[in-house]
Amino acid sequence: MSEINNVGRVRNFLIAFVGIALSAAIFFGFQTQANYMSLEVQAEQSVPLTVAYNNGKPTLTEFYANWCTSCQAMASDLAEIKQKYADSVNFVMLNVDNNKWLPEILRYRVNGIPHFVFLNGEGEVTAQTIGKQPSSVMKANLDALLAHKTLPYAASTGQTSIFNVPVNTPSSGQSDARSHGPQVNQEVINLEINS
Repeated sequence: MSEINNVGRVRNFLIAFVGIALSAAIFFGFQTQANYMSLEVQAEQSVPLTVAYNNGKPTLTEFYANWCTSCQAMASDLAEIKQKYADSVNFVMLNVDNNKWLPEILRYRVNGIPHFVFLNGEGEVTAQTIGKQPSSVMKANLDALLAHKTLPYAASTGQTSIFNVPVNTPSSGQSDARSHGPQVNQEVINLEINS
């Protein structure tokens, strides 16, 4: 009889232990999800481009895509950086899959993402970086931008996702599935680049 009681106690102990372990795992899992801010949420909260160009604050423009693994990898670090610098820097996010941003994609020659463009308070480009950047590099660049100094990591290139600008020449009537949207006439591109 005492053997049966001991087996029952061990079983109850194991059930209680597993229950506590699962509860802790669920709790910490929700904490991790709460601290993560997706690219979509960050984009919704970003400063509109027209506002950033006109409010006199320095701007960090990020060209990204939801499918970009490097962009996703930087999302949580950038969310923290954005909280720290939100009062003094505009954070603009432009999704390269949205044809609305094609003039900016061409203007800043975006061919890999994430692509970051640092603008001073007058809207002039001071530097660009491409690819996944460590948080310390982004903070050092933002500190220099705010201090009106040369950015220490201005030519920094990290891991990127390849992005091909959606361009077709006028003689090609076929659509390319990788083009990310409607085709653009080569003459329009030449006008944008030359202006």
